[in-house]
Amino acid sequence: MLKIAFHPIYVLPLPKGHRFPMEKYELVPQQLLHEGTCTEENFFEPVFPNEADILAVHDKDYVDSLKNETLSYREARKIGLPLSKKLVEREFLISSGTMMAAEYALKNGIAMNIAGGTHHAYTNQGEGFCMFNDQAVAAKWLQKKKLAQKILIVDLDVHQGNGTAEIFQNDASVFTFSMHGKNNYPFKKEKSDLDIELENNTGDEEYLKILKETLPRLIEQQEPDFIFYLSGVDILATDKLGKLGCTQAGCKERDRYVLQTCYDLNIPVEVSMGGGYSPHIKNIVEAHANTFRLAQEIYF
Repeated sequence: MLKIAFHPIYVLPLPKGHRFPMEKYELVPQQLLHEGTCTEENFFEPVFPNEADILAVHDKDYVDSLKNETLSYREARKIGLPLSKKLVEREFLISSGTMMAAEYALKNGIAMNIAGGTHHAYTNQGEGFCMFNDQAVAAKWLQKKKLAQKILIVDLDVHQGNGTAEIFQNDASVFTFSMHGKNNYPFKKEKSDLDIELENNTGDEEYLKILKETLPRLIEQQEPDFIFYLSGVDILATDKLGKLGCTQAGCKERDRYVLQTCYDLNIPVEVSMGGGYSPHIKNIVEAHANTFRLAQEIYF
């Protein structure tokens, strides 16, 4: 059975007009239930993680400053979300959701998190709506528990996974692959193990050609025993923060290719949703829902 992390705290109220589409975390599960792709049984609520697992990736001073709400104005502004105890609790639970999903993926081949993909979180700072790096935390947790050795992170969000690159810059046991917009945030990029930069308005054909040329070779070279997939839907042409030119069909084909590849090679995969900022929320929800539909279709 497909297991999906979701907690009511994923949906926190934001000031009116805030550009982060928080409501998608409520609408995506509702859509999956409404159409029958999922039942309530598919969803599980993450529990609060052991703080030591967060500290395996993030500096204690940084974690304490979040918990105590003592970030400077500049540090909080870089994150871009109104800091509160509830928000920090939410971030702990998102990381836990990805950790627990990773364990489900080892049993079932795949598992997912409605939220997550917080790849702009560095060892010692947050930015770009990201505070803890959920897939980095889950990767180190799997290794600590000896459930995986070599891990591949496939980051197809339109923005470079700069925090993930920084966290694993000296760690050969986790290979970071980011395919993202060249002329997009973050404007000072870090160095992933493999970065592929795309020009503005890159469309379905070129995008999929590059992905299909890259991913199988990468898996063959690295021989991962676990994959984390960040399936941001901000590659859509409709995305106001994206700058690429992909269609809904192209985004869906991207997800199909990644998931089918993991399935065919029998490599467990955890999927976190990442970004999506189309002006019409229905476009964001549809693109994310496709990822879950494909997981059901391919694996179950």
